[in-house]
Amino acid sequence: MRKIFIALDTKNKTRVKKIISSTKLKAKNYKIYYKFGLEFFYSKDGRNLISKFNRIPIFLDLKLNDIPNTAVGAIKSLKDLKNINYLTVHMNGGYEMVKKVKSISRIINRKIKIIGVTVLTSLSSKSIKEIGFNRKINNIVVSQAKLAKKAKLDGIVCSAHEIKVVKKICKGMEIITPGIRLDKKKQDQKRVLSPSDAFKNGATAIVIGRPITKGNIKRNFIKLVNSLN
Repeated sequence: MRKIFIALDTKNKTRVKKIISSTKLKAKNYKIYYKFGLEFFYSKDGRNLISKFNRIPIFLDLKLNDIPNTAVGAIKSLKDLKNINYLTVHMNGGYEMVKKVKSISRIINRKIKIIGVTVLTSLSSKSIKEIGFNRKINNIVVSQAKLAKKAKLDGIVCSAHEIKVVKKICKGMEIITPGIRLDKKKQDQKRVLSPSDAFKNGATAIVIGRPITKGNIKRNFIKLVNSLN
């Protein structure tokens, strides 16, 4: 079953609850998850509220990226959050880090899936060069996908533009695609695509935030679901 991750990019508890209640519609052939990122997790009551969500599927998008021992320590600090379904690590942390995160992740729960994040969808070819990379984005993502496969991660995050090549490498893994837009408004994203095209390219899940959560949430969500049927 294909998956839709609704990005809850806010630190406002009331707004989080409103977004969740407004998107609790049955979508045929799609399962809805809720993605909590750094903004909410680091907020005053964020972590505590996440721990209380026992009836909704949760994607915790922390993009862990540090030396292996520190990353392992971070995993251990999350062991009280038994309701987490997905957790992200950044592939920039290297093979040893993501491998150790995967091996120790079961202390959170045995069903948690560790997902490797590749080049962020907010980065363009120009941005990559400014950082110091001389390789093309596609080539960087290919290398990161190979490491994710080698480390036996459960899935990978990549833009819709790299799905086809990543799919060939990461057979049997989930392919999660952010940078999803319902119209031509990119906001701070650079490599974007429509929901239907992302799935057609081979994504198993999409991540979508502002196109749903800005304005009339329920109406936006229905528009998304209709675009996929």
